[in-house]
Amino acid sequence: MRKLNRPSIAILIAALVVGSLCASAPGSRAHKAADRLDLDTVTIPELQARRDAGKLTSAQLTAAYLRRIKAVDPKLNSVIHTNPAALRQAAASDARHRRGHIRGPLDGIPVLLKDNIDTRDLPTTAGSLALAGTPPADDAGLVTRLRDAGAVILGKANLSEWANFRAAKPTSGWSAVGGQTNNPYVLDRNPCGSSSGSAAALAASLTQVAIGTETDGSVVCPAGMTGVVGHKPSLGTVSQAGVVPISAEQDTAGPMARNVIDTALTFAAISGTESSAETARTSTLRGKRIGLWRLPTLGKDVDALMTRTAKKLRAAGATVVEVEMPYQERLGELEFPALLSEFHRDIDAYLATRKGPRDLSELIDFNRTHPEEQSCFAGQELFEQALAAPPTTDPEYRAMRAELNDLSRRSIDETMAAHRLDAIAAPTNPPAWTTDCKRGDNDVIPSSTPAAVSGYPSLSVPAGFVGELPVGVLLMAGNRQDAGLLSLGAAVERRLDAWRAPRYLPSIGGNTTR
Repeated sequence: MRKLNRPSIAILIAALVVGSLCASAPGSRAHKAADRLDLDTVTIPELQARRDAGKLTSAQLTAAYLRRIKAVDPKLNSVIHTNPAALRQAAASDARHRRGHIRGPLDGIPVLLKDNIDTRDLPTTAGSLALAGTPPADDAGLVTRLRDAGAVILGKANLSEWANFRAAKPTSGWSAVGGQTNNPYVLDRNPCGSSSGSAAALAASLTQVAIGTETDGSVVCPAGMTGVVGHKPSLGTVSQAGVVPISAEQDTAGPMARNVIDTALTFAAISGTESSAETARTSTLRGKRIGLWRLPTLGKDVDALMTRTAKKLRAAGATVVEVEMPYQERLGELEFPALLSEFHRDIDAYLATRKGPRDLSELIDFNRTHPEEQSCFAGQELFEQALAAPPTTDPEYRAMRAELNDLSRRSIDETMAAHRLDAIAAPTNPPAWTTDCKRGDNDVIPSSTPAAVSGYPSLSVPAGFVGELPVGVLLMAGNRQDAGLLSLGAAVERRLDAWRAPRYLPSIGGNTTR
């Protein structure tokens, strides 16, 4: 690390002192500046404009989010750790700002990381007590990019333990380290998995942006279920290094936010690509062609919402045509067996870099001997099946993965070509089910699979509500078409205007399933 010279140290200390005073004095200008912010709706460009005008500092913004976590998160259990260095990072950003050395749009912006993303200075647990000791030796590649961009690492978000790849019937949002994450809209409802804490924290305005991870649905489903935006990037655009894995063939980290603009800016930072935020601000639906994959199995209320969504998009100048996605049954047959083999390979490689269980076999033994790991559900059937799965050198496995890649890509490519589409839309999620450790999840949600298996991008934006519960619309496009998808998503977001703040209702009764 480069040594700071004496003037830099003096500036940093002064900023820390001011930030500390501001954060602790109830009547201070810092509190007033933060109190004037509508954290629910403010965007990163608006925050940076306030900062440039001298109306806000990163220290004030960061302190406001830390206060809100302390006040609101006891209802949610969405944050596992806050970062003791967050205010110092914010003060350092403010010092850079005064010197005119801004690193980009994310400089000074608080970011919450899913707790399966390695950080050298904070625990990274994947929700498991097996990793709850010493932090990793190095940052994940995407965390290095965030630090280089000047972002403030606010803390770690709760998640479905091991990204929901442990038990045959898990409960999304539960981990032995963090407990159960609740849906901010209705607290006894589930936030979906596995980036559940990232999504719930955003919905409750506990951070400006968050990073989730997805193998199949774990960014977009929590986003839809909690009424925020989630982007599953094209495979390979964001580094997989230092992220607790399921499968290198499908895993990717992705940005989440309360709006598409912030999502686009965060994607640019973690991928090193040019930001599409400016295009997203001016994007339009006029002349766009969108295929609607209805998925009526998600229920009549969701289907009715998709009908209303299509009507609004048509009124904005888009052409919406109904489509069916081919090859889905075969994808469903092949995906899980392939993931078992890939998980065994990839988790063994990751565990070898950490203190604790050294491989999957030792991890299974750990869970058997630690009752806290069984306090919601005891099963680890997926671990056991992965241990017995064929290796990834096996010809049968190789044939499965080759067929998966071929059919998933053809599913999207052929549908888009046949109808000359700019994107395919589908419901992201059903209304949230009640959380129940004994029953487990009710989450057979097929819309995420084509993009997840193919490695193509997908984006969930709020579409509306079924009663008190949010539902998203999922947009998919061709490989590496992330910028165009984010631009289209911003236009869809503006037209639907579907976001509303959660009310933290204890319960709404009714059925536990769709």
